[in-house]
Amino acid sequence: MRNVRGVIGGGVAIIVTGIFFLIPFAFILLTAAKDKTESALLEFSWPKNFVLFENLQAAFVARDYLMIIAFFNSLVLTVVSVAALVIFSAMVAYIWQRRGGRSAGFVNAAVLLGLIVPPAIVPTVFVLQKLGLFKTMPGLIFIEIAYGLPFCILLFRAFLAGIPRELDEAALVDGAGPMSIFFRVILPVMKSVIVTVTILQTVFIYNDFQNPLYFLPGSGAPTIQTTLMGFQSQFLTQYHLLFATILLVTLPPLIMFIFFNRKIVEGMAAGSVKG
Repeated sequence: MRNVRGVIGGGVAIIVTGIFFLIPFAFILLTAAKDKTESALLEFSWPKNFVLFENLQAAFVARDYLMIIAFFNSLVLTVVSVAALVIFSAMVAYIWQRRGGRSAGFVNAAVLLGLIVPPAIVPTVFVLQKLGLFKTMPGLIFIEIAYGLPFCILLFRAFLAGIPRELDEAALVDGAGPMSIFFRVILPVMKSVIVTVTILQTVFIYNDFQNPLYFLPGSGAPTIQTTLMGFQSQFLTQYHLLFATILLVTLPPLIMFIFFNRKIVEGMAAGSVKG
């Protein structure tokens, strides 16, 4: 009886997932493949004239290749932010888990507050202005790192709880220093959780619209999401180009999730079980 309920529940979950995720994506793909006249109808139908590649090309060259510039800016933002998040959060989690002591309670409170307390936009803008980082890419990178650290630290700490301390002690006996132990012994062991953090934060930062809108407004370095907002007004009567742009923006994180979803689940499960 329980097996039947499980199968029914799984089937319902798949159907709901298809309704809310697959159908909208199919609508985007079909509309992006239509010409201007047919796309204006906004109907869920197969295109009479399949012009997907022409629409994608037109979206790329629009506004002096702004889409390519936005892709490059989002790539820089994502790569630098994720690399810093992996290193810094792994270091904090390692020290927190291995040498808690009296500071463990403070670190625990700080990490939990970082997850619970919503970010204060106006004070953060004021701080960035005083530091000369407002409306700059380095300032936005610092914001993405700061907002992503609490979640990443908890993931790394949960995984580190399952790594025996004897591994550290053996390396220390062999003459390795603290930095050598971390980078040569501990970090290679955490491959699964590193992949999980990398994929999750890559998708989150690449798709982030709020932070670039607040902390990088009106600058010459737009990200892919803020550029899409500008294209919505430009292509208001050209739905074929608008949906082609949306498709271009959606494909990279979708492809990454399809190929690495198993790694994400493995890393999350490893951290939860070992923690």
